[in-house]
Amino acid sequence: MAFMSVLTRDEAQLRAEILDVHRYTVELDLTTGDEAFDSRTAIRFTTRFDGDTFVELKPAELRGVTLDGQPLDTGLLNGNRLPLKNLTAGEHELRVHAAMRYSRTGEGMHRFTDPSDGETYVYTQLFMDDVQRVFAAFDQPDLKAVFEVGVKAPEGWTVLANSVTTRQGDGVWQAAPTPPISTYLVAVAAGPWHSVRTEHRGLPFGVHCRRSLAPHLDADEILDVTRACFDRYHEKFEEPYPFDSYDQAFVPEFNAGAMENPGLVTFRDEFVYRSAVTDTERQSRAMVIAHEMAHMWFGDLVTLKWWDDIWLNESFAEYMGYQTTAEATRFTGPWTEFGVTRKAWGYDADQRPTTHPVAPDHVDDTASALLNFDGISYAKGASALRQLAAWIGEKDFLAGINTHFARHRFGNATLADFIDSLASATDRDVSAWADSWLRTTGVDTLVPTVTAAGGTCALTVDRAGSRPHRLGAGLYDHDLADEGRLVLRERIDLDLPQTDPQPIGKRPALIVLNDGDITYAKIRFDAASAETLRTGLSGLPDPLTRAVVWNALRDAVRDGDLAPAAYLELARAHLPRETDLAVAQGVLAFAAGQLTQQYLAPAHRPAALATLTSLCRDLLRRTEDGDHPGLRLIAVRHLIDVAAHPETITAWLTDGTVPGGPELDPELRWRILARLAVLGATDEAAIAAELASDPSAAGQEGAARCRAALPDPEAKRAAWAAMFAGDDLSNYLFTATAQGFWQPEQAELVRPYVPRFYADVAAVAARRGPAIATAAGRWCFPAHAVDTENLRLGEECLRADDLTPALRRALADRLDDLARALRVREAHRPAQEGVRPTA
Repeated sequence: MAFMSVLTRDEAQLRAEILDVHRYTVELDLTTGDEAFDSRTAIRFTTRFDGDTFVELKPAELRGVTLDGQPLDTGLLNGNRLPLKNLTAGEHELRVHAAMRYSRTGEGMHRFTDPSDGETYVYTQLFMDDVQRVFAAFDQPDLKAVFEVGVKAPEGWTVLANSVTTRQGDGVWQAAPTPPISTYLVAVAAGPWHSVRTEHRGLPFGVHCRRSLAPHLDADEILDVTRACFDRYHEKFEEPYPFDSYDQAFVPEFNAGAMENPGLVTFRDEFVYRSAVTDTERQSRAMVIAHEMAHMWFGDLVTLKWWDDIWLNESFAEYMGYQTTAEATRFTGPWTEFGVTRKAWGYDADQRPTTHPVAPDHVDDTASALLNFDGISYAKGASALRQLAAWIGEKDFLAGINTHFARHRFGNATLADFIDSLASATDRDVSAWADSWLRTTGVDTLVPTVTAAGGTCALTVDRAGSRPHRLGAGLYDHDLADEGRLVLRERIDLDLPQTDPQPIGKRPALIVLNDGDITYAKIRFDAASAETLRTGLSGLPDPLTRAVVWNALRDAVRDGDLAPAAYLELARAHLPRETDLAVAQGVLAFAAGQLTQQYLAPAHRPAALATLTSLCRDLLRRTEDGDHPGLRLIAVRHLIDVAAHPETITAWLTDGTVPGGPELDPELRWRILARLAVLGATDEAAIAAELASDPSAAGQEGAARCRAALPDPEAKRAAWAAMFAGDDLSNYLFTATAQGFWQPEQAELVRPYVPRFYADVAAVAARRGPAIATAAGRWCFPAHAVDTENLRLGEECLRADDLTPALRRALADRLDDLARALRVREAHRPAQEGVRPTA
């Protein structure tokens, strides 16, 4: 019986001892039909001694295999492994001919037909072990090789790859040989792309998207950011950009934000904005561009040896992405957005039972490694590197990085190699720092204590946790000229653990630990500071400080230390005066999402929605002058999402505009229609009419979301069948359907589906693979049902032996969130009785 095997660390180490892989020659024919493509691979490799090994592939049909010119039995293929027996020491050539299936889940060679114009596009996403879905490979990161890729494509298509491609005639495109790269980094993107090409520092640069998105492609801004980051990295890094071109392709139905394929970065094409976005969203796109470019050095030039060091790829790119965006582009608030959005992701992940060290000691196999792509590997790891740079100094940090690149260029390296490179540039004990920060789990909590003696005060910081911290402590006083404002008296530098209390003079009105946000820890406030924040939070002068404070309040709610109603009161009092878009968006997202939908009991949800509606109306009134379009857009979006009655948003949809602006673009129209569907204030005819006017891919997703949200038993049955009974939904349509299905307002209607979820989800995860398993665990989970029966059913499901690893991890995380919500409700049950809407 065939099996599909994941690669273990031990197997990879053994194969690396046996093999040197030199070159892949890959020929792909994309003209053979809609379901499969033709794949031919020649692999030239050397074995160091006699022995056995295997090559991986996942074909629709294995048509032929030869080893050194002699045919091999194709029937030997077992799952995804083709054994290579009795290899003799020396050079070999393996040739494999197969038909490969196109993907609809964003894994392997994804095929997409644009509903706007009928044009078809394909692209690869080969990360971790999906190269096997496209061509045969010795699929592990430390068996780097040169790749020569040729592609036959339909007439009118352009083929992009890791290196410069040239058209050969008869629809054949040939990519130049790459430098040595890992199998998971090979990339192809083919279709009738709309392309904008230029040159920078002697290299060809290109930006590509679907033709239907061409009117929305702001290539000038994308290229401006690209050039600025490219130049800044050449100031930081001594090693020049190591590839022959730099293309950025915005591709449909992409599972990640982007992928760092050398020379051909792929991005989700939601980054081509067909509707209005805030400047913070443009800043986030700039950060992703900078993040992926950092990978060209850290990840592509120097690659991990095994997946236990994946954090270092992502943490480094995350840190460099935010830092370089702040240094090199017009955007001034990347670290504020990081504090509000990314660190919250890290803090949440690090407090679940599934937490893991930033640098785990041992990752057994590829399936386990895939689970570590989370807030710990990205946000916590980036925070740790930011702390490291603050501790050893930016100059020594970069010197160590450049040593690392020089030592391991076009090779592979481990965490030990990285630490050794850094240690060469500083007298600090980097190894001890790594043990404290990278080999431990959980979030430290820092609490200030102020003592007074002889008319002066001293600050002591109590630390629940074991890590050393370098951080700032902001001391704030009331502004004598304006009682609503706070002024920074001093920001003092602290190293924890302290040896002695820190003198601070007279008692400040407010103490903010981790002011500047350079460490990774939860913070709390002393009683006097908490009282100051109640009236003065919006008077803090620096948005990054406000981000730190709002994060602390969010953590306090999640820990049961602050009542959800109290957080809403603070938001109602201070958010109408907020000026930073990332802070406003982050607070509203938490309040309208997790807090209102899970932490508050259903009986108190209407009052919370009324409070948030009032808050958003205040923001609309404040932005009527047109000077704050981003803030106004945030307010409009959230007012739609929390609308408890349909009249206002129905009028907006009918008129095609919000009074005073903005006019409704496609995103806002679908957003309103989805909320009206939840409220039972629209129907299938209206959804079909909207889809007829916007038949785009985003329109298809909007319609799927709206249909699943209708409070109609037949609509729910159809949505459930689409997700769990069939395999026709693409990854994006699956997610959109799941997003619409569960609604707190429809709890009674969907109650029978809660046990059905646990009965059905394991089968769809096993059948459709990790991408759908992750989507099902995240978006199909009945998070609105905060009750002990849902928790019991979930825990029972987790005890099953046959759950796929991706689903098991997603369910474990969701169930921990559910248990936390139950604890928060119980902790504040009496307080919630007093929740009332505030005007």
